[in-house]
Amino acid sequence: MNTMLARFLGGVLAAAPAGGLPDPPKVPHSNWFWMPNSASNFAAATDGMFDALMWISAVCMLGVAAAIGYFCWRYRATSREANEAAESQEDHSNALEITWSIIPLFVVIGVFVVGFKQFVDLRSPPRAAYEVHATGQRWKWGFEYPEGLTHPELHVAMGKDVRILIQSVDVIHSLYIPEMRVKMDAVPGRYTELWFRPTQEGTFPIYCAEYCGTSHSDMLSRVVVHSPEAFQAWVAEEIRKIESMPLVELGELTYNQAGCSTCHSLDGSAKVGPSFKGVFGRQEKIFGAGTLTVDENYIRESILEPQAKLVEGFPPAMPTFKGQLSDRRILGLVEFIKGPASTGEPVVKAAAPGGPVPGSPAPDSPVPGSPASGSPVPAPPAPGSQGANPAAPSADPKGGQQ
Repeated sequence: MNTMLARFLGGVLAAAPAGGLPDPPKVPHSNWFWMPNSASNFAAATDGMFDALMWISAVCMLGVAAAIGYFCWRYRATSREANEAAESQEDHSNALEITWSIIPLFVVIGVFVVGFKQFVDLRSPPRAAYEVHATGQRWKWGFEYPEGLTHPELHVAMGKDVRILIQSVDVIHSLYIPEMRVKMDAVPGRYTELWFRPTQEGTFPIYCAEYCGTSHSDMLSRVVVHSPEAFQAWVAEEIRKIESMPLVELGELTYNQAGCSTCHSLDGSAKVGPSFKGVFGRQEKIFGAGTLTVDENYIRESILEPQAKLVEGFPPAMPTFKGQLSDRRILGLVEFIKGPASTGEPVVKAAAPGGPVPGSPAPDSPVPGSPASGSPVPAPPAPGSQGANPAAPSADPKGGQQ
């Protein structure tokens, strides 16, 4: 991706909502015409190989074009008589054929040696690397940290090796971080990995580089590179916020970050799944089971066993969240769905005694570049059965594996 394309994507992202994120990631400015910003240990080698191949190709192209032009001029027909006269020609030139075979051979061998070394480096993460689990799910990324924290954004410490263990729970995705010069597919039923060492503090976009359905272009996130001290402070602050957040606020946070908002609206409009507006206490027609009243037990069951009671008219497109959401997060979702989500009233932020509003950034937070709404999200669900219901996130039935 060159800088001009990156700027164009930045404008597109600014106009489109990102799934699970309060605001889309911004494409940082790059001083390089061909490449995005360089922010990892792989950037210099990758860019060097790209430049070498580009200039080798340019020289070859110009050489071939010049030869074509020369031969067209040198052997042009000056008259019909001259064109009709036959001339003896040599079948081949051994010296010429050896020359144009040996020189490219050495070039190709050189490219292979350098490229293979870079490939081995890309696929050999250090044993002591900080390990983060990334899960792709239509249409969001989720990251789980060793401290037990889950979040829709990737936060790392500058100068520290980071290994990302990647999986998908539905179709093929691809985790792509241009500024880090790394990309790897997320494949259902298996693990893949990538690693890098950040060399520059800042915020950089994350894309899904494999078409995965209707909202593929909204499957965006960001990587935030902190100083080592600021990263530890960020982890501690996120854990503190999630433990002290009121249940309704925690439910709203989970709704926005766990993918619920992608498939369940709050304004009454139907998406992939039913809307949450007015859902609590409503009579729903259940496929093959008559009707039932939506209460706390049904909401909880729908989150954990989405295929148990499917609402008529909606596809079985929702994965189970059993083992992925803590009991407190499930309770928070229940309180949010039966309260503000169902009534349409805004969530009232309750200020903690003698402190800031739970879930909001501390005014004197020492973490530079932390997103205003950064809070943990539930770990994405493991591969399993799917179903649609009015109580939890679901996915696009049209999204296919590419």
